[in-house]
Amino acid sequence: MSHVFPRHTRKTLPVARGGDGPFLIDENGKRYFDGSGGAAVSCLGHTDAKVTAALQAQLEQVAFAHTGFFTTDAAEALAEKLIKHAPAGLDRVYLVSGGSEAMESALKLARQYFLEIGEPSRRHVIARRQSYHGNTLGALATGGNAWRRAQFDPLLVETHHIAPCYAYRDQGDGESSFDYGQRVANELEAKIQELGHENVMAFVAEPVVGATSGAVPPVEGYFKRVREICDAHGVLLILDEVMCGMGRTGTLFASEQDEISPDICAVAKGLGAGYQPIGAMLCSTTIYNAIRDGSGFFQHGHTYMGHPMAAAASLAVLERLIDDKVVDRVAPMGEKLRAALHSEFGQHAHIGDIRGRGLFLGLELVADRDSKTPFAPDLNLANKVKAAAFEAGLICYPMGGTIDGQNGAHILLAPPFIMEDDHIGLIVDGLSSALAAALP
Repeated sequence: MSHVFPRHTRKTLPVARGGDGPFLIDENGKRYFDGSGGAAVSCLGHTDAKVTAALQAQLEQVAFAHTGFFTTDAAEALAEKLIKHAPAGLDRVYLVSGGSEAMESALKLARQYFLEIGEPSRRHVIARRQSYHGNTLGALATGGNAWRRAQFDPLLVETHHIAPCYAYRDQGDGESSFDYGQRVANELEAKIQELGHENVMAFVAEPVVGATSGAVPPVEGYFKRVREICDAHGVLLILDEVMCGMGRTGTLFASEQDEISPDICAVAKGLGAGYQPIGAMLCSTTIYNAIRDGSGFFQHGHTYMGHPMAAAASLAVLERLIDDKVVDRVAPMGEKLRAALHSEFGQHAHIGDIRGRGLFLGLELVADRDSKTPFAPDLNLANKVKAAAFEAGLICYPMGGTIDGQNGAHILLAPPFIMEDDHIGLIVDGLSSALAAALP
């Protein structure tokens, strides 16, 4: 009898006993291709020798040193490498243990920044519907996923939500993609004016929306307009790259492709590639200096922040991604995978959209392609696809509630960057088998 408190109390899970590159192996020797990297985590697969060696070397030096007393070589080197390759203006790194912690840190830093510079009325956060920014209460409040928020709503701080940039569903007939992007970006302007710019603290967004909507990319010009609006009103732009960052979309930071820089950025998942729990909040020189020259103390912290083992693993991951040019494989491999998906499912009666960037791709499931009508939620289609794919030896990440937290469903793919051409067929065949088994 297990004493583990699992995610779902009525499911019996196989035991993971081993890994082999992009595969996980259960106690019976069955191999599963990790087509979602867990949750877009395992970008280097499960047996990277360089990362393993870095962990062993760090363990022989120092396993833990509390950041209230020490810094470490591993943390310093990781921060230096991150900033060297970060968007312009970002200059400081706050190391934590995961994405939710990174987002909580970002929100609290934004608030303290305005207190330090004498603008205490700035307290409102604006985000987007159908976003997801983590499961701690502050991050959950910021996210706009109705299903995830519902039962905890009485505990959540007030957050304001505007429309997402979701062209497949919301772009008007005869409206260009650029004009559509400007239209939905301008909802931010309207919301700031409604609340009073002197009361707005930050706008929070995922550059490419992950789990909640299924790899939804922005249209050209959308984030440039968002950046202009934030600058005009003194509002901080916080980008959540927890899932889409660290090479997942083809560049180390997803925002590089939109030619903007945030004031604060959160990263995790691929930052440690699953070898250690780690996340990071990066902030601009301006924000850091406001703390340094003001109170001098960021009133926040976690016991395991800056953990030497996590930092050592993450540094080795970045060396693989950047120095060994593993990130350079993402865009071309993503194009091959996308082409194969279009070839197999482009005319599928129940695949309405195939989207994403790099090796971060989504397929939206529909009951009818022409009308884009979703399947009824009570079909529980996402869970059926997930189970059927798993049975076929493919790990993927289907989710329901794509449209509004209740209606719609999609499949998210985020395979390891080390995948080879031969693995594309495993993904396509696994999805074909799963759809055939799960669709009504």
